[in-house]
Amino acid sequence: MSEFIKLFEWTFLIYFILLNTGYIGLNLVAVLQIKRYINLLSSHSLPKSLAEMAPPVSIIVPAYNEEPTIISSIHAMLQLDYDEFELVVVNDGSRDDTLEVMIRQFDLHAFPEAVRRRLETEAIKTVYVSRKYPNLRVVDKVNGGKADALNAGINVCRYPLFCVVDADSILQQDSLRQVVQPFIEDPLTVAAGGTIRISNGCTVERGFLSHVDLSRKPLVLLQIAEYLRAFLFGRMGWAPLNALLIISGAFGVFKKEAVILAGGYRRDTVGEDMELVVRLHRVLRTEGKPYRITFVPDPICWTEAPEDLKGLKSQRIRWQRGLAESLSANWSLLFNPRGGAVGWIAFPYMVIFELLGPFLEVAGYLFFISGAVFGFIDEEAAIIFFVAAIGFGLLLSATALLLEEISFHIYPRFRHTLFLILAATLENFGYRQLNSLWRLQGMIRWMLGHKSSWGEIRRVGHGSPETPVREDKHP
Repeated sequence: MSEFIKLFEWTFLIYFILLNTGYIGLNLVAVLQIKRYINLLSSHSLPKSLAEMAPPVSIIVPAYNEEPTIISSIHAMLQLDYDEFELVVVNDGSRDDTLEVMIRQFDLHAFPEAVRRRLETEAIKTVYVSRKYPNLRVVDKVNGGKADALNAGINVCRYPLFCVVDADSILQQDSLRQVVQPFIEDPLTVAAGGTIRISNGCTVERGFLSHVDLSRKPLVLLQIAEYLRAFLFGRMGWAPLNALLIISGAFGVFKKEAVILAGGYRRDTVGEDMELVVRLHRVLRTEGKPYRITFVPDPICWTEAPEDLKGLKSQRIRWQRGLAESLSANWSLLFNPRGGAVGWIAFPYMVIFELLGPFLEVAGYLFFISGAVFGFIDEEAAIIFFVAAIGFGLLLSATALLLEEISFHIYPRFRHTLFLILAATLENFGYRQLNSLWRLQGMIRWMLGHKSSWGEIRRVGHGSPETPVREDKHP
């Protein structure tokens, strides 16, 4: 019996040590990349110098029951600081007056446009063109979900690059210009993502974020600290290896032909954003085509986070299920002879530490807590475990905040820093463990074959009356 206990002790200890060692490795790469990026920004004004070379972009906005916020969102996107772009809003069979308010506000009229169906979608009923804004079109289609709406938008859009933005998200005026830079610098770029920040507590006027602040709700503060770590380290760490597996569905730019070659967005997954990126890697690697998928830390998209445990739980269960669906649909990338760093490092890492992680993390906590209570494990082993599980977490959270402060410093006030330090500390005592439990539930549901569904969460809507909307963002 003691031999089995020792085996379990070492298994969990080694796992948590390897997990945190991997995080530290990503951190080191991210720190070097952030430093290099900041030096480039300070050495010359890259956006202005490349402004004339910026390719035209189609912004695709999937909209489902967005009546309270759609008008301000469209007005804001029409004012983005970019030379040539079109805005394609896809009304995915909304049950409220989303389409009607757009028709009235933007003077839309039906246009007999022939749409080439390069990707299969639910039927498009009407394409509208605005008399006020020549670069605004609205697609009204039968409901098919976000992925189907995005595929319809790809079929309709005219330009070689398309940018996906959620209808309830807020872009900074220069965000589009910045996130397109990798396509100008390297013609091999097929996808680029920006940073997602949490808007709860901020002030929004006319569709733009006018004042940065923190929410007073503890659950939101914990998520802000979590997002800082996920984007600054997770994205920046993998991008230099061309092994980035996630570009947030709330804000990303893609080369249209590459996405069509890969088959567009899958409609049978709740993680269509990640699955597309993983599939792009698999298809382009298999065909031996050179490419680049990257992350740009400067361009920001602000979005609302769940403010209650029910909404957060639902979100994290879906994220884990989306991860499982994305990886399982692209198993051939794992250890593929042509897989490169993404197939030999990033994909195995995701399988071991993100896909299977919830099982080992929850089991590890239960084992060592029960062992400490009932006295069947060594005291030293328990101490080492909790140092690895919590101590490293504190170090990583603190490093993320430090990197944020010395780089972009989005939250300007001293009290912001204090609150974020507190949140980054407290998230390691209960919040991260609760997330592991929810992720485990997502894995179990996926393994049992439960049907994928988005469901609804409550969102304030950037100052609008509270309304239920479909939630489908991934950090």
